Amino acid sequence: MDNIILIGMPAAGKSTIGVVIAKRLGYQFVDTDILIQEEEGKLLKDIIAEKGIDGFLEVEDRVNAKVDTWHTVISPGGSVVYCENAMKHYKEIGKIVYLQASFDTINKRLKNAKNRGVVLKEGQSLKGLYDERVRLFEKYADITVCEDGLRLEDTIQKVLETLGQ
Repeated sequence: MDNIILIGMPAAGKSTIGVVIAKRLGYQFVDTDILIQEEEGKLLKDIIAEKGIDGFLEVEDRVNAKVDTWHTVISPGGSVVYCENAMKHYKEIGKIVYLQASFDTINKRLKNAKNRGVVLKEGQSLKGLYDERVRLFEKYADITVCEDGLRLEDTIQKVLETLGQ
């Protein structure tokens, strides 16, 4: 197993869980939202405001598709599943783990989607976004770990067990 790529909705815990898994496996950790912000010199919400959703997705696709790592836990933004080049690249360089959580769980955890740089189309609700993305997460996932009703530590343990660690 070269890399572990965590996908899922915003507030699914990709970065939080990813850092701990990386530490336990002796892997590196990369949050691609930070790579995007560094490359663009702006916060995600500002990139979206400036370039629009399509422009942001182009940036996200480009940055994610060129991640060149080995033995790394990668935490891309939730909208990476709209980025065909990036997802093809991730399939080639590692195992994709979908951190699955119910809409109720995500809704409780996510306080302000816009300020987090969540890619919401004009007039789109969080529920609409959730329903749209779930199909894509399921399409790309090599492994799915349901985290509903689990404490953070239990989710981490479940991911590691599922990966055979």
